[in-house]
Amino acid sequence: MTPFTILALLLTLAALFSYVNHRFIGLPNTAALMLLSLVLSLSLIAAATFGLPLKDELEKLLKQVDLGQSLLGGLLSFLLFAGALNIELDQLREQRWRIFSLAFVSTLLSVVVVAALAYGIFHWLGLGIPFLYCLLFGALISPTDPVAVLGLLKKADAPPSLNVKIAGESLLNDGAGLVAFLFFLESLLATGPTLDLSWQRGVQLLLHEGLGGIALGYALGWFTYYLIKTVDDYHLEILLTLALVSGGYALALALHTSGPLAIATAGIVVGNPARLRAMSQKTRENLDTFWELIDEILNALLFALVGLQVVVLKFHASYFVAAAAMILAVLLARALSVGVPGAIFRLFGREVERGGLVLLTWGGLRGAVSVALALTLPNGREKDLLLVVTYVVVAFSILVQGTTMPFLLRRVLSGEGVPPAV
Repeated sequence: MTPFTILALLLTLAALFSYVNHRFIGLPNTAALMLLSLVLSLSLIAAATFGLPLKDELEKLLKQVDLGQSLLGGLLSFLLFAGALNIELDQLREQRWRIFSLAFVSTLLSVVVVAALAYGIFHWLGLGIPFLYCLLFGALISPTDPVAVLGLLKKADAPPSLNVKIAGESLLNDGAGLVAFLFFLESLLATGPTLDLSWQRGVQLLLHEGLGGIALGYALGWFTYYLIKTVDDYHLEILLTLALVSGGYALALALHTSGPLAIATAGIVVGNPARLRAMSQKTRENLDTFWELIDEILNALLFALVGLQVVVLKFHASYFVAAAAMILAVLLARALSVGVPGAIFRLFGREVERGGLVLLTWGGLRGAVSVALALTLPNGREKDLLLVVTYVVVAFSILVQGTTMPFLLRRVLSGEGVPPAV
């Protein structure tokens, strides 16, 4: 199957599923696309029991697409940039320490808590795997997914301070999660599953990948700002932003810095100083329309693709029992990881939103990035287990948390039985 044929098929599926949802279902589009793709995949799996080879054809297609390489190799950069364009810098500055704590401190704390809970649950169920794999699982599942979160926030009427807090965290914590994942994966490939971690290497990765990515994105964002300021042609200015995203992400990967952090930072620069000082009103309108369209198309493709991934799972009842237990464990880890820094902020007299802990916990959606990272694990029993668990946690996050978040938000903001928190 040629790349064009694959793209045409995925676009057709995404368009048809979006149409069905718009006319008949009415769910958030990301949830509907994943649900309908999941139903299609399960139907093909059922059809395989009657001798129809459609499941095998879908598996071949997914191997050609390779979600891990497609998303982490560049697709994520366009989605991050589209989301970062809409982050207001003034709100970001006001919430900077809270966002920093959520994006980095809370994410790394969650990695450890999830790993400990996963290790206990897997051994309790007789699925014991080395603790290093549990740390890898913690690293891939702890960051909230920017694609899912930003799609949710578009539909929710959240207060600006909470909105920028959740959005800012989701844009930046992918970098922290990826650094932790690479650190543990590097150790696994070098020494095997024995827990033999070099913390000096961890600090080096954090500084080079994390701070290096932010610095690179800041420099590229201001360079693009200068170029945009010298012209007044929205076609060219949009082309410059495309070059920034694609070229900047490729440069970040070549320099071994965090591409997600670089592009998120560059998007914030272009979305604020460049938008306000270097663009005409016509350019701003066309830029917003263009990137909103890019965001919608890639979102549709991505969540349709995630839903189809169920055909690559190894079906074992014990794996799904472990996954159900890990849904609760991940939510508990999320509550602890945002609650502890929040309690510290309250000690220093920082004002917090009503029900913030509830909203940050339930609104911390996991998505395609987690599935993509799970697919990059070395082949073996551990990968089969962690892929099933990751997929079920992500499916619950998108289909249950994502669809009920607007209702929860309305209830919390109305003060119906939810106490003030983080």
